[in-house]
Amino acid sequence: MIAAEATPDDLFRRLDGLGIPHTTHRHAPAFTVEQGNAVWGDIPGVHCKNLFLKDAKGKLWLVVAPAERAVDLKRLPDKIGSARLSFGNAELLRATLGVDPGSVTPFGLINDREHRVTVVLDRWMTEQPLVNYHPLRNDMTTTIAAADLVKFVRACGNPVEVVRLG
Repeated sequence: MIAAEATPDDLFRRLDGLGIPHTTHRHAPAFTVEQGNAVWGDIPGVHCKNLFLKDAKGKLWLVVAPAERAVDLKRLPDKIGSARLSFGNAELLRATLGVDPGSVTPFGLINDREHRVTVVLDRWMTEQPLVNYHPLRNDMTTTIAAADLVKFVRACGNPVEVVRLG
């Protein structure tokens, strides 16, 4: 039997259980960084994008970077030690992270019970005070401390790499 996907409330309970303070803001759905820029308003912290990728050997990756950071998929394999990368499809995304396209988030790791996804975090982003991600849905943004993002990823049991992506 496959476990049900986590809800935002499940995520918030998990963050509370880990001692991770968080604040969530509701807004219109934002499927892209451009749409996010229109709804984030005065939410403090670094707003981020999340790329769900699959390499040529079938390994899954989640690259998390500041929203405005350019990520070169042709050069990225050399930085992270992967094979050639492409975007994972919607079915694989739902099966692995339990979210739909437009809602990709490191918080989706709560659903990756097999720890299939290797997480790549932008180093600069992890050095900032606050970071923002969708809490499993794209009509909300949750703010946490950057150090707590690393704590959350490690608590989920996924491999994590912190890399200078810029």
